[in-house]
Amino acid sequence: MIKVPDGVVPSRRVLDAFGVGGDPVPLPGGQGRSVRVGGFVFKPAEESADEVEWGVRLREALAPGHGFRVARPLRAADGRCVVDGWTADAFLAGETGPRGRWADVIGAGRAFHAAVRGAPRPAFLDRRAHPWAVADRVAWGEQEVTVAEGLADPFAALLELRRPVRQDDAQLVHGDLTGNVLFAPGEAPAVIDLSPYWRPPLFAEAVVIADGLLWFGLGAGPLTAGDGRPDWRQMLFRALIFRLVA
Repeated sequence: MIKVPDGVVPSRRVLDAFGVGGDPVPLPGGQGRSVRVGGFVFKPAEESADEVEWGVRLREALAPGHGFRVARPLRAADGRCVVDGWTADAFLAGETGPRGRWADVIGAGRAFHAAVRGAPRPAFLDRRAHPWAVADRVAWGEQEVTVAEGLADPFAALLELRRPVRQDDAQLVHGDLTGNVLFAPGEAPAVIDLSPYWRPPLFAEAVVIADGLLWFGLGAGPLTAGDGRPDWRQMLFRALIFRLVA
């Protein structure tokens, strides 16, 4: 896969391949590498070719009207979903949470996970080696790592708290919902930038709460109690390990 350098925008050749006209306008948020051209968003493909194709097919197959929106992918005229390292999706209006929208972020995640419950486990998950994939495996006791010295004590404490849990309900989940749900007046929440993992949906919710505790000053309350569901504390411990390692 072609690696798009930072600061580069899609060329006219790329735009022509996707049948899109206009001037690229940088978009805020994310890693600062996405641009809007007309009614579409172009961003560099960071994943392997099979993962990109898988994600496009998944979104193409999702029917609208289930309590969330997804950006419809745009294919090039010849059917490709990546051209010179770039992908394209329909632009979705909305502002990111999660401040003041924690319950809405969780609700959008639940709706999304219900819609993809029957999706098969993608094979590329076993081949990924980026920091977040490693952190996920460490959180679930499937891999060991040595963390930076300053993080060693909290890491060890979290590992001591971790206990076995069942994964009978493991399925495709979005493992990074916190900043990837958009809200617009009169519209269902939009779930963007899918980060796929194969875990219980409750773990994805725990990652949202862990993010709130770590970076947004989210206090203890009913939301952090996991609605009294079994294994909630264990999911939260794993979510904290996930973020610490990543």
